[in-house]
Amino acid sequence: MSQLEEITGGDKDGVWEILSSSGYSDKAINYFLNKANMGSLADADQVTELTGVCGDTMKIYLKFEDSRIKDAKIQVLGCPGAVSSAMAAMDLIKGMSVEEAMAVQDRDIFRMLEEIPDQKQHCIRLTIKTLQKALEEYKIKREGNTGC
Repeated sequence: MSQLEEITGGDKDGVWEILSSSGYSDKAINYFLNKANMGSLADADQVTELTGVCGDTMKIYLKFEDSRIKDAKIQVLGCPGAVSSAMAAMDLIKGMSVEEAMAVQDRDIFRMLEEIPDQKQHCIRLTIKTLQKALEEYKIKREGNTGC
């Protein structure tokens, strides 16, 4: 349970009201509350962790099949902006090739969220940096396994 959920006693309506009045769109709030992509993958092909300058930490799990992202999960220790941007990113990249996922930018995540407070834009950047780091590490590992 997040600190916000603890403050509101787990009252989703209370959380919704607080986040909405703080500048989060309904879509961003839904990502935060439902956390559909939160978690780990036991058989992940790539696991990468990154901590942002704000202290938020993300650990991403990627599973590939036929050179495409078959599944993606992420663990987030951070604020609603970090959680919602991470959840949206995992939705976005499923089915993409490594190259397509590497091309994902801040604005792509922002479009999915529709609106988050300006002071939370760094959360989207952390999500993108974590994703790019994972993809780079996966490419290096894959190239090392093929003898290239």
